[in-house]
Amino acid sequence: MKKILVLEDEASVREFVLLSLRRSGYEPLGASTIPEALQIIKDNPDICVALLDVMLPGNKNGGFEVCEKIRASGSKMGIIMLTARDQEIDKVTGLMNGADDYVTKPFSPSELSARVDALVRRLGIDSNNAKNYELTSGPFVLNTRNRTLEKGGKRLRLTQIEFLLMKLFLENPGKALSRENILSEVWGDQFNGEYKTVDVNIRRLRIKIEDDPTQPEYLTTVWGYGYKWGF
Repeated sequence: MKKILVLEDEASVREFVLLSLRRSGYEPLGASTIPEALQIIKDNPDICVALLDVMLPGNKNGGFEVCEKIRASGSKMGIIMLTARDQEIDKVTGLMNGADDYVTKPFSPSELSARVDALVRRLGIDSNNAKNYELTSGPFVLNTRNRTLEKGGKRLRLTQIEFLLMKLFLENPGKALSRENILSEVWGDQFNGEYKTVDVNIRRLRIKIEDDPTQPEYLTTVWGYGYKWGF
């Protein structure tokens, strides 16, 4: 069974989430504090998704901190932020820190399970069926088997979503892709997020791949429409 980390300080909510995930066929691992969550991650490197509550006792941005630590370690596990604050800044902050999705409290068991299922599907890879080939463009080499990206021979660390974005653009060089199309291809048809999700992840990806993210050379904007890969 796929392991899911659940960082939630409120016991009743945590148990509700753990029970829902068990019923959906996952192996959830619960934590109520940052140190406990980090230890669980250390002991279980095969965790595929982390559900992180944003606000923790004594630390209103505790979930964001854990998200940053996970990404800084190079882990590509999926990350979903749980927030009671339905504010744009929370969503943007979570995505910029490396989160893949967010769920606003209160949420239903079916909604949470659907979000986890969707993230597992779009970030998963069957190594037995994967083809060993590379996508190249200029200084970039994207290996779709080991899911890595190099620029001029230097390895760049990508989240799973960033990898999927790069794959989509390198497979469609010079083609203008709408935000709607990008959402559908990368996040899936069932994803009900906003176009802002695309914009934030593009901004984060540019920081990693562009020499000057404010003047993008590779991943350019098609104003009023979306983005394209081109020189």
